[in-house]
Amino acid sequence: MYVYIKNLKISQMVAAKTDQFDKELQKRANLFKALSHPARLQILQFLAKTRKCLTGVISENFPLTRATVNQHMRELKYAGLITGHMEGVKIVYCLDPEKINEMEEVLGSFLEEMRLPADFCCSL
Repeated sequence: MYVYIKNLKISQMVAAKTDQFDKELQKRANLFKALSHPARLQILQFLAKTRKCLTGVISENFPLTRATVNQHMRELKYAGLITGHMEGVKIVYCLDPEKINEMEEVLGSFLEEMRLPADFCCSL
C-alpha cells in the first residue's frame, strides 16, 4: 500500500530526494546501506574466510533463519559485494573481489575527507 500525495507515491518522493545528491554520495550511501547490518558484515567476513560458500552453510553458522540470511544475501548481492551461481540445485556465493576493492577505496576516501586535524575543536 502506498500513500499518495498529489498523485506521487512516497517511494517516488524518496527516490527523487536521493537523486538530488551528488552521484558519488549516492554510491557511498548505497554501499553504507549494504554494510549497515551486523549480519551482513558477518556474512562478508564469513565469505572472506571460506572463499565461497553454499547458502545453507551460511545459515548454519548464524543465529538467523535461512529466510533472514537469504534477505541479507539479496542486499549484499544487490550492492554487488557478492556473486552467486547455481551448482546443481544449490547457490554458491562468493565475494566479488573487484567490488570489495572498490568498497575499500570508497570507504578510504570518505574517511580521508572526514579526517580531523589534531587541534580540531567543535566549540560554539
